Amino acid sequence: MARGDLTDEEWAVIGPLLPPERGRHSRPAGDNRRFLNGMLHVLRVGCPWRDMHERYGKWNSVYVRFRRWAEQGVWDALLQTLVDLGLTDDWQHMIDSTSVRGHSQAAGARGGTHNQAFGRSRGGFTSKIHARCDNKGRPLGFILTGGEASDYTAAEPLMAIPVTTPKGLLADKGYDGDRFRESLLVRGILPIIPPRSNRKVPEHPDYRRYRDRNRIERLFNKLKQARRIATRYDKTALSFASFLNLASVRLWLKSYVNRA
Repeated sequence: MARGDLTDEEWAVIGPLLPPERGRHSRPAGDNRRFLNGMLHVLRVGCPWRDMHERYGKWNSVYVRFRRWAEQGVWDALLQTLVDLGLTDDWQHMIDSTSVRGHSQAAGARGGTHNQAFGRSRGGFTSKIHARCDNKGRPLGFILTGGEASDYTAAEPLMAIPVTTPKGLLADKGYDGDRFRESLLVRGILPIIPPRSNRKVPEHPDYRRYRDRNRIERLFNKLKQARRIATRYDKTALSFASFLNLASVRLWLKSYVNRA
């Protein structure tokens, strides 16, 4: 087993959740575990698909399966399944965002980069990952936008992710808005959000609970240990979101294996 490959315990959790593959045109189907380890290798080291290590098989076969599963929604369903299995800590959730620089080769997608969650800034192409996590800093879902998009625009889509309703929500002052606060209270969620400096009547939260918001910052740090997340090399939002889900699945697997 090479560095970064799935352990036997991790494969025992994720293996049954992957779709079975049949050989095509009289050729045997590649092993799901070997192919998935190849995808994790590309995710971790950030190399082009053509430079994937030979021990994982033909790079094109691994790439085709990755894209096919992305188009079939396998990566989204895989993360949702691990979340739904009941290990989430729903005392309080957290939302935040982080920006990711786009590589020059990530530009040029068919239909225009503006349709692929890319934005323009003085530094070049950027994407923004809006995330929601549970009380232990484990990812629950993501929204991708251009890098210039406001955090506030993704607040409601993040809260629409189908997970258990928490007792409280931690977010920074970028999410401070009357409409969003009212929406949380209607759902029975206590907003733990510091007020903006220009508020006439500021509503101060429990700042001792607000300290826990560092857990989502640590989540972003863990995700960006994978170089394919720290820098965006993918032309399409679908491929980048699929890598993001795959990195999140790897984080969740550690929780299940450690629990066992």
